[in-house]
Amino acid sequence: MSVFRLRLPATSANLGAAFDTAAVAVGFHLTVEAEVSNVFSICATGRNADVCSRLDGNLILDTYRDLLQREGRTVVPLAIRMENEIPLGMGCGSSAAGILAAVSLAVHFGGLGWTSDQILAAACELEGHPDNVSACWLGGMVVAACEGKVVHAARVEPPADWRAMVVLPGDPLATSHARAVLPDQYSRADAVANIQAASLLGLAFAQGRGDLLQPAMTDRLHQPYRSEICSLLPLLLPLAGSHGILGVALSGAGPSVLLILDRNHLIADATAAVQDTLKSQPPVEILVTIFESEGGQRSLG
Repeated sequence: MSVFRLRLPATSANLGAAFDTAAVAVGFHLTVEAEVSNVFSICATGRNADVCSRLDGNLILDTYRDLLQREGRTVVPLAIRMENEIPLGMGCGSSAAGILAAVSLAVHFGGLGWTSDQILAAACELEGHPDNVSACWLGGMVVAACEGKVVHAARVEPPADWRAMVVLPGDPLATSHARAVLPDQYSRADAVANIQAASLLGLAFAQGRGDLLQPAMTDRLHQPYRSEICSLLPLLLPLAGSHGILGVALSGAGPSVLLILDRNHLIADATAAVQDTLKSQPPVEILVTIFESEGGQRSLG
């Protein structure tokens, strides 16, 4: 059987106000090559290679096995090679990419014959929310909602003049921890404010309205509570609207922070502003990349 190849982008979800609803694909990736073998093996390079190469407690392998068993198919051992550019536990969609990789592998090697929509729906069910998975699979900026097991997703092409800056602290944060700090109830005022901002966000991306991103990425449902455990956010939020920085938000559940930049402004100016703001903080990593229009790509060879 031929080698099966996958390439899946990182994603940044929520984008401020669109909690569990919107995400955008960014230009670093998980690349996987797999072929039938006598035993399972993983050769991993790139970020967190030690974690990615584990055979026990591996998200991709565990999900692949579980899905084939659930569907009553033989679990085919695979020799997997992967190159990972997506930071783990940093709010950059690593679990969404891993789950989509696992589902795609199961569909191919298990002969499930699923459509692209079925792969997306299964991955959203496994992930528990549709935002990261939809943007990873479809590329671009995606707004998604679930109706039972059906995923409704719409995408737009992010403006070519925008760039993504992701600021990563030294330590990861479990999504379960980030969700645990959220309240069970919100006021009507907070809910209405987020509906207004999230609606504005979709149109800002669709129309290339960078001038709208600062209010459109203003959130009252999750960021005020996560600021206590994501210390970079309150420091970087005031930069929105200056130095070519159009908007600032937690990347997913954090702890990383996404800044959307105007490419026509000097990116070096935005980088210097971030570095100056964080000069008294522990070291961070700053990644500047494109918004990725391509979603999950599959090929045989």
